[in-house]
Amino acid sequence: MKSLEKLSAFISKYMAVFVILVAAIALIQPWTFKWAAPKITILLGIVMFGMGMTLRLRDFKLVFQRPKDVFIGALAQFTIMPALAWLLAKGFGLPPELAAGVILVGTCPGGTSSNVMTYLARGDVALSVSMTMTTTVLAPIVTPLLTWWLAGEWVEISLAAMMMSIVQVVILPIVLGIVINSFFEETVQKIVKLLPLVSVVAIVLIVGGVVAISSQRILETGLLIMLVVMLHNLLGYSIGFLIAKALHMNVAKAKAISIEVGMQNSGLATSLAMLHFGAAAAIPGAIFSVWHNISGSLAANYLSSRMNKDPEPAAYQTADAE
Repeated sequence: MKSLEKLSAFISKYMAVFVILVAAIALIQPWTFKWAAPKITILLGIVMFGMGMTLRLRDFKLVFQRPKDVFIGALAQFTIMPALAWLLAKGFGLPPELAAGVILVGTCPGGTSSNVMTYLARGDVALSVSMTMTTTVLAPIVTPLLTWWLAGEWVEISLAAMMMSIVQVVILPIVLGIVINSFFEETVQKIVKLLPLVSVVAIVLIVGGVVAISSQRILETGLLIMLVVMLHNLLGYSIGFLIAKALHMNVAKAKAISIEVGMQNSGLATSLAMLHFGAAAAIPGAIFSVWHNISGSLAANYLSSRMNKDPEPAAYQTADAE
């Protein structure tokens, strides 16, 4: 068990490296990961189930203990990133499927990696976790509506089908994980350190599967999509931070909102794109999965070393911190 825990910690620490390596292999030799493409929805469900197993019902109390902060964060998440995605898709004149994919990334909730990055940045971890939970719960309604509104001019969208997909691949696995953790908490705590290993493997396979079946399209449009994805992500960090500071939130909260806004659940975007728009629309989500792990680590390092104005570590930030 100790060896597996060390392996889990090692793979989690160098997740970005593994994602890049697998993406490169899948691009050069697509046959190596094509088998994973049809299993993307299942793989995302596994990631969400793992997330649920790290949560308890009492964790949701955080949302109600600091509603103002969470509301500001969630509102920023569902306005900044969708608006940026639409502007970038328009500005760069992206083809319909790629435009839909970029917008889908922007309309998805925050990703679980953001919680880790916020901790490393010495930000308000409790706020980051609360934002992730809130935006994820809202996703079955908000994500399809925003996608329909912003991407409807490029592709045909079924609201009901997309809502059901999010419930099936996100909400149900998370709820199942929470239920299991509630009834078998002692057992779950013994294996919780292994969950990152499972999640990283699943995410790596998702990226590998998408890159493998879209290798030719990526070679044709990869630089353009990479530029769009990088701008989307970096502008999300910057605008999220500036808005938090404009609203007179302390540095720890601003760090949390910045990272939470900038880092999307790209696995969900990839899965939804594959289910509803086709392989090409999944390319932005796959590239985002690679890039945001790199940028998130760099952002966390920068925010921790250059902007650490708080007297105590992030782990001790409370709802009353100002």
